Amino acid sequence: MKKDLSIKNSVPEKGTLGEALRSQGVSRRSFMKFCATTASMMALPPAMIPMIAKALETARRPSVIWLSFQECTGCTESLTRAHTTTIESLIFDTISLDYHHTLQAAAGSAAEAARETAMEENYGNYLLVVDGSIPLDNPGYSTIAGISNLEMLKESAKGAAAIIAVGTCATYGGIPHANPNPTGAVSVKDIIKDKPIINVPGCPPIPVVITGVLAQFLTFGALPELDHLGRPRAFYGQSIHDRCYRRPFYDKGQFAESFDDEGAKKGWCLYKLGCKGPTTYNACATTKWNNGTSFPIESGHPCLGCSEPDFWDGGGFYKALSMPTENISQTAIYTAAGAAAAGAVIGALNRGKKNASNKIHIKTTIEDLNK
Repeated sequence: MKKDLSIKNSVPEKGTLGEALRSQGVSRRSFMKFCATTASMMALPPAMIPMIAKALETARRPSVIWLSFQECTGCTESLTRAHTTTIESLIFDTISLDYHHTLQAAAGSAAEAARETAMEENYGNYLLVVDGSIPLDNPGYSTIAGISNLEMLKESAKGAAAIIAVGTCATYGGIPHANPNPTGAVSVKDIIKDKPIINVPGCPPIPVVITGVLAQFLTFGALPELDHLGRPRAFYGQSIHDRCYRRPFYDKGQFAESFDDEGAKKGWCLYKLGCKGPTTYNACATTKWNNGTSFPIESGHPCLGCSEPDFWDGGGFYKALSMPTENISQTAIYTAAGAAAAGAVIGALNRGKKNASNKIHIKTTIEDLNK
């Protein structure tokens, strides 16, 4: 059973975030630990921790409107399926979540009235969170309360201070956008051009990344530093490959050839089994999932590249997109000085051949499926 995260009966409507956390029994020590973690994830010096704490404690609970369009609800599931109650989830609980298709108790006209009221009372100050792509070919592909996704997005974006596109569907179009894209699915940034947009891709994104973006916005009142795809550099600034604990095996040319061979049992690199870590930028290798328990590569599965554009059309998940024509094991240099150089060379080959491999990838059409 899903909970109503708006918790309007337990937290004063005009209270601060600090008051809300204290009312839920969050200790000062736990709160400062969260602030320290947030500073670390943002690559901020320790001296910034008190500033983050003060800003979060005194911040008014911002109004948040969350729209879900063409999606699988995985982004919401990711956020609400924390193993235990965490400061991160409490940060999200204590914002004024005034509208969310999946989590709200209201339905029908009452639900839409809540969205309209939140937009009117907080015009110019509310945060708009969107997950799911927007169909353009036919409005009837996805509607809410008889309103097309396109119309609802444009209407809700007008008074937003900023928009957070959560998940690969909202940031790039995602799986609905995959070839042959029958609904004409597009991303939020393809439609909204006059508002600041923060892209938080992933299928789904890591929960702490979503709440980290919210915490940073609350702390500084401005967008975080973004990369060329509109993603926060604090979380998407480095590739999974560069932060992966299996990287030393890659540098030494030690690769698992199958999921049950000796290399796999010894934790060798999964590059030959299709790992997209070298071309994927995300915090999976450091932040991890399930309260920092693990991430796909640590559990023995290659990265699928889900935080990158068009990952669904990028080729087979279990075949490297840009496998060098050379024998990797033979080209690797096993000296301490040469290992890093060998890894850099292979990485360069990987990046250089990615576009070529995308071009030769055979697309599957609806006609093919009907044969």
